[in-house]
Amino acid sequence: MSVAKISPGQVKIGYFIQLPVNWMKHPFLSNKFKVESYEQIAIIQTLDLEFVYFFPEKSSIDGNQGPEPETADLNQLAAEMKFQLEREKNSRIEQAKEQRRQLQKTEKAFEQSMVQVRNVMSKIGSRPLQAVDEAAELVGTIADTIIQADALVLHLISQAGKDQESIYYHVLNVSVLSMMLAKNLGLSEDKIKLVGIGALFHDIGKLKIPTQILRKTEPLSAPEANLLKLHTKYGVELMKLTQSFPKEAWPILEQHHEFLDGTGYPAGLTEPQIDELARIVAVVNEFDSLCHPLDISKARSPHHAMSFMFKSMKGKLGANEMGQLIKMMGVYPPGTVVQLNDDRVGLVLSVNSEQLLYPNVLIYDPQIPRLEAPVISLQEGKLSISKVLKPSALPPQVYEYLNPRAQVSYYVQNDKATN
Repeated sequence: MSVAKISPGQVKIGYFIQLPVNWMKHPFLSNKFKVESYEQIAIIQTLDLEFVYFFPEKSSIDGNQGPEPETADLNQLAAEMKFQLEREKNSRIEQAKEQRRQLQKTEKAFEQSMVQVRNVMSKIGSRPLQAVDEAAELVGTIADTIIQADALVLHLISQAGKDQESIYYHVLNVSVLSMMLAKNLGLSEDKIKLVGIGALFHDIGKLKIPTQILRKTEPLSAPEANLLKLHTKYGVELMKLTQSFPKEAWPILEQHHEFLDGTGYPAGLTEPQIDELARIVAVVNEFDSLCHPLDISKARSPHHAMSFMFKSMKGKLGANEMGQLIKMMGVYPPGTVVQLNDDRVGLVLSVNSEQLLYPNVLIYDPQIPRLEAPVISLQEGKLSISKVLKPSALPPQVYEYLNPRAQVSYYVQNDKATN
């Protein structure tokens, strides 16, 4: 795309321009925009700029622009517009600060949950009854947030786990998202909590699988693959020993790798034979595993993971469950790298269940430190997402700034907490 430098005095209505100045040094919401009025031109000419960048291919000149107002009138109108723009921009800045505060609170809650997950998993062998009780308490707390909220905000969590702790992040992810999905599917409170505790322990049988198999990034041999598949059987056996683990959640441990067409394991069950709670966890488990494969080079972004499931796993996973997952996560799930309609690039940080097309996006701006980077709440009729980008296609400096992490973790917050 061609670009030229022009003086502020050459700017016309219909020109698409970029201001070569820090975002905080002008009243506009973006450094890049199409000029729509004489008032905007007047404001640009007060910014003490030697030049602006002009993009001919994105510009369009309207021959019926109308006469330019008298100088005195124009200055008055420009001053009023500048005041309104600055007020709106300051409101956006305060909104971004509040979003950061809420995100920090959510990350703190997530870390507390992670501590509980580690404790639960460390006790399952020596103190199984206590482990299940503590897991039920954790699940109950998260489930209450999910069940009671009219609208939920799903956040991307910035902490990246250690390799040896990836299983903890995985089971907490699957538990949180499975409970959200269960609520969206209209399940009762008791079933939502059963889904949560079953999902939290769905991979517990892997405690009996050798570590070298669990961490192997190359294709498993046939004997290794068969041994790994036994984790579903081992999981049920382990949890039966606790006596307090709910029997209604056993199928989740046993059937979360079964597919509707009979190609799953361990029993090759078909759709009528698979438990409804296991079907929910199977969908979420598949999604999280696509985002976090053992071979990190094959990791998919959340957006591309859902696209793959929708296109390639029809007939294997429940259509209703997959449809509700996409509806729940939004078209642009947290962790998705996007390009906005003003060409800026950003990372989706959170989505509100009632405004899925308008997520909160962290914007790349090399002139602003990352920790102070603007978090923009997209709004209908204003900024929007034009396309999804692959993280691997980002320039190194943009990738480092946005940090679209390999470990994508999610946590929920009641939308009322943001008000």
